[in-house]
Amino acid sequence: MSKDGDREILIVGGGIGGLATALALAQVGKPSRVLEQASRFGEIGAGIQLGPNVFRMFDRLGIRQRIDENAVFVERLIMKDSLSAETITEVPLGETFRDRFQNPYAVSHRADVHGAILEACRDSSLVTLEHSRRVAAIEDPGDEVIAVTDGGKTFRGEALIGADGLWSRVRSHLFDDGKPRVSGHVAYRAVLPFAEFPEAVRWDAATLWAGPRNHLVHYPLRRRELFNIVAVFHDDAYVEGWNEPGDRDALMRRFQGVGPQPMSVLEKVENWRMWVLCDREPTAVWSKGRITLLGDAAHPMLQYFAQGACMAVEDAVCLADKLVENDGDMAAAFQAYEKERYMRTGRVQLMARFLGDIYHAEGVARELRNQMLSKRTPQQSHEGLAWLYGGP
Repeated sequence: MSKDGDREILIVGGGIGGLATALALAQVGKPSRVLEQASRFGEIGAGIQLGPNVFRMFDRLGIRQRIDENAVFVERLIMKDSLSAETITEVPLGETFRDRFQNPYAVSHRADVHGAILEACRDSSLVTLEHSRRVAAIEDPGDEVIAVTDGGKTFRGEALIGADGLWSRVRSHLFDDGKPRVSGHVAYRAVLPFAEFPEAVRWDAATLWAGPRNHLVHYPLRRRELFNIVAVFHDDAYVEGWNEPGDRDALMRRFQGVGPQPMSVLEKVENWRMWVLCDREPTAVWSKGRITLLGDAAHPMLQYFAQGACMAVEDAVCLADKLVENDGDMAAAFQAYEKERYMRTGRVQLMARFLGDIYHAEGVARELRNQMLSKRTPQQSHEGLAWLYGGP
């Protein structure tokens, strides 16, 4: 495939997107070296939702069985009003859903998904994994790409892929387009043992409680041994990172007035971790020469469609396919990759912003939301998601 023999591709970032890229490249015979800045390969966070679209990618990557082992295939998606406790809408995820999209919907622990991809990478002779490698400088002289770490170590590759997340150094090198856009929303997360989670809401579902300027999500994890909890509210705070300590008192103030069921979940949690929700305006250009971006480095999105990791895995498979189609011509392959991906990812970015407004509606907007969504049939719910779950 490659015009440059077996020279490796450098991948900056060892999260889900970076490792999926390494695995996808290995499947088309292309060696890669993953440079991860942390002292070990791992994932920060807890729950992750997996739509049918990413299960198609897991099949392509040959890791479906490993993913299924720890996933929970919930029965439905539920949206409830956190003030009245009325069910606004439900999306059944059973046989009809699976027939429509030829794949299931599941929830899993981020570490389990990451671990499944990491294990497959370690099994491949074409993937080299390097931790404690924080890339400080990048050069693209034309015939190769050079990455230099903080420790002075130099790596040379046929190309470089920036899968280094929202605050991507590779993106800064390419475009210098400033910090991400701060949404004004802050997310708090926690995990509770199954037995400690309020019994009245131990549903086999991914549940969202929509409130005025806030919402709460919960669902089971790891063979239903745990419950994942995410609470989001409007706030002007800005902190870089995904794992800062959360202020429980501030969170409880923001959810004051919600009904007893969602409040019973919040009251169970003593220690929260928080992060500020950010994204960027969609762009059609992610590449220059032999360097390109992937996942959140290319198209960071708010979490409201639960598609950030799913889009990154789709990116990985698409990028590997384009390398094959372009016979290893890196610049041409990267341009073809971004051309195929930018409209789909851009739609998710913009629709996620809109969905955040729907979740956090108040006053008349809340009443209209409840009235309109409550009329949807299961079939209408499925068809409304076809643009997302039916592709790419």
